[in-house]
Amino acid sequence: MIDHIVLVKFAESTTPEQLAEVVSRYKALRAHLNGVVDLQAGLNFSDKNQGYQVVLSARFENRAALEAYGPNPQHQAVAAYIREVGRLDSIVVDIEL
Repeated sequence: MIDHIVLVKFAESTTPEQLAEVVSRYKALRAHLNGVVDLQAGLNFSDKNQGYQVVLSARFENRAALEAYGPNPQHQAVAAYIREVGRLDSIVVDIEL
């Protein structure tokens, strides 16, 4: 299995409603992806978050499922929304379990 974790930092102009919409849209991806074991998203409340407000996490059956995820049209639409509402930076971690 593969865990894919993304931390996203947004501009100060990004509203709490937009952050909640990012979480909602990401969670809705599950219905459109093959090879997903689990998919989670939420707002980072840690006081050590270094400005990264949103955490996105997906567990895939294998590397092939992770590779198919990137170009998936629904995933690309969520990524476009994230950029549209003020994404400044992101950290991506992929680990094999």
